[in-house]
Amino acid sequence: MRSKILILSDLIQTVEELRKSGKQIVFTNGCFDILHVGHVRYLAAARSEGDVLVVGLNSDVSVKLIKPDNRPIVTQEQRAEVLAGLVFVDFITIFDESDPLALISAIKPDILVKGADWKEKEIVGADVVKAYGGKVVRVEVVPGISTSRIIRRIIKCYEHMGGE
Repeated sequence: MRSKILILSDLIQTVEELRKSGKQIVFTNGCFDILHVGHVRYLAAARSEGDVLVVGLNSDVSVKLIKPDNRPIVTQEQRAEVLAGLVFVDFITIFDESDPLALISAIKPDILVKGADWKEKEIVGADVVKAYGGKVVRVEVVPGISTSRIIRRIIKCYEHMGGE
């Protein structure tokens, strides 16, 4: 599984080889802090858009830039390993920036996938991908499921138990 987790330079080389063999590269990104059914369905849908799914995983540093305090809950190494265990995730690379623009520009995916909760004009890298002929796909999200909601439920359960 760890062979799916690549540093950017190795990923670029791998993607170039796959592209030369006619494979369509799909890219998506996220924190994937506490993996849940919404993530699984989203990643499966992303993978169905092409031949190879590359996931840009926000590093712990990156998550702290874009999420509330005390996040991430799970370390980047553990989040990457859990993602690597999913059959439809082909490669993972970890990035430190607050958004994946540099990563998208380097990988040049054929298809960029984000959730339908994002408007296309708000999707980071959409303009870059479309400029070289790639496409942007928005996939449906599972309503009512999010890492934040799961965290709130855990806190509520913890408090109900008396905080022990």
